[in-house]
Amino acid sequence: MTPDSRQWFLLALAAAFFWLVYRLAPVITPFVISAALAYLGDPVVDRLEKVSIGKWHISRTLAVSIVFILMTGGLFLLFLIVFPLLQKQVEHLVRSVPGALEWFAGTVLPWLQAKLGLTSLSLDTETITHALQAYWKELSSATLSVLGTVSRSGQAVLGWLINLVLIPVVTFYLLRDWDLLVDGIRKLLPRRIESAVIRLSSEINEVLAAFVRGQLIVMFALGVIYTAGLWLLGLDLAFIIGMGAGLLSIVPYLGTMVGLVAAVLAAAFQFQDLFSMAMVLLVFAVGQTLEGMVLTPRLVGDRIGLHPVAVIFAILAGGQLFGFLGILLALPVTAALNVLVRHLRDEYTKSTLYHEDEEC
Repeated sequence: MTPDSRQWFLLALAAAFFWLVYRLAPVITPFVISAALAYLGDPVVDRLEKVSIGKWHISRTLAVSIVFILMTGGLFLLFLIVFPLLQKQVEHLVRSVPGALEWFAGTVLPWLQAKLGLTSLSLDTETITHALQAYWKELSSATLSVLGTVSRSGQAVLGWLINLVLIPVVTFYLLRDWDLLVDGIRKLLPRRIESAVIRLSSEINEVLAAFVRGQLIVMFALGVIYTAGLWLLGLDLAFIIGMGAGLLSIVPYLGTMVGLVAAVLAAAFQFQDLFSMAMVLLVFAVGQTLEGMVLTPRLVGDRIGLHPVAVIFAILAGGQLFGFLGILLALPVTAALNVLVRHLRDEYTKSTLYHEDEEC
């Protein structure tokens, strides 16, 4: 095979691969979720394997079983505790919308008119309230209709049940054989490029691990800090605002900005005093200080190299192209491309093309 034909063959192979991923996205998704869980749990399993009690060492299977039980228990607690609390917060938010609109029209709007001279600014709260109520009823009816359709569709129910069983099973086996799979892939690499591929994959893993594993802990920690602080202030929507700000912090400063605005507005509506709004600012200031000085330096590090804009674009583009599967793959692909682009840049700066003018 000539070099040109080999390049065309590899290009056709890549195109066929992406086409298959696009077509098989619903089938691949549970396996990608399992691979992500195994990737997150493998370092813990590796550490448990090194633990010894006297002459007895923890086997790989036992270490995987321990990590698997902990992960399953954590997800169970998430569904058991978090979702009922989230449902109550959403219901409270929906009930508070009419009162918030009336407060805005009766208090905030006159203040804005007086300070900014916007005499033509007006707000018909009754019309907006009726529109929101109508929209909520339509949304509820549509949701019930979709759920009814899904419940009547044996194939959809069967798919959910298969995924519910498939993901834990595949996760367990991937965790148990993760090191064997990685070693098997390494042995299949062409000897000529093995060292380069291993070096690049190690850098990709370093970037991805620092961002995903570290950022997940940072997100959870910030969510707990914001939720606890707002709860101590007595804010009714403390959980949904605090945890929402923590989840959105996967993009630096986005979670803080959104959470701060939402918390200040909620505090202004609920307490209607400047002291409470100032305390909300203090809560988010403490959270940002802990993130910048403790959480991010210790858990994420300064060698991530993933720009916030790149993260946003990757998640949106992945979701647009491949749906939920694309969202799952967005960060790993971005981390890999980031490392590859960095090496291409280094090679370019060393090339004669870059130094051509200097040589002339």
